[in-house]
Amino acid sequence: MKLSTLIPEDCSKAAVLFNSKKRILQYISELAQVKIPNANQHDILEALLSREKLGSTGIGKGIAIPHGRLAGLDNIVAILLVNQQPIPFDAVDDRNVDIFVALIVPEDENKQHLETLASIAGKLNDKHFCKRLRQASNDNELYQVLVEFDKQ
Repeated sequence: MKLSTLIPEDCSKAAVLFNSKKRILQYISELAQVKIPNANQHDILEALLSREKLGSTGIGKGIAIPHGRLAGLDNIVAILLVNQQPIPFDAVDDRNVDIFVALIVPEDENKQHLETLASIAGKLNDKHFCKRLRQASNDNELYQVLVEFDKQ
């Protein structure tokens, strides 16, 4: 799976600045709503918050993969954010998080959802890749990091 295909260029945001888990999830909901015109931002946020209530999606090493299921959705919507400062996110290793790959998935797509999560987590295991994501100073540069990584 190519990240640059999964995450559209306009959903790659570098150097954003949020100071709380709730605010970053709200921003993710705002971006996702543009890609899902028949859904409202509140429903998207509720899907993300409901999943977080089951356990944090902070996977460690400063990375989180917040995700939620949404009825009436045909395709996965993916968003990449890199926050300027790591923020508390209740990650499994108790480290603050600055890289967020968010997924909004169709309500009934279990297999594809799990495969996508596993693929993203695997790619984010690459320390050099994560370092380059963190170093991107603007949205275009961040997206180019994805494109270059996919060529490897």
